[in-house]
Amino acid sequence: MARRSRRKHGGAFKAKVAVEAIQGVKTVPEIARRHEVHPSQVNAWKKQAFEGLPSVFETQERENTDKLVASLYEQVGRLQVELQWLKKKSGAAD
Repeated sequence: MARRSRRKHGGAFKAKVAVEAIQGVKTVPEIARRHEVHPSQVNAWKKQAFEGLPSVFETQERENTDKLVASLYEQVGRLQVELQWLKKKSGAAD
């Protein structure tokens, strides 16, 4: 029996297989046979997917917070410039 060389699977393929396993419509051996990988590999990718999911949402929350902070700093800057301009025009001293 000829031995197959080691294959490298991309992230999209691994995600596809993991999602199938998470859905539970087919058994792990069926999914493994269909995609020509070992069942333990399917379980490993499924476990990785479950472990990695929280970080996906944390990253989104962090990005949203960063955008909000940047927007607020921008607004504060504009208001400070406007205040300085108004003080200068009205003749009020600092």
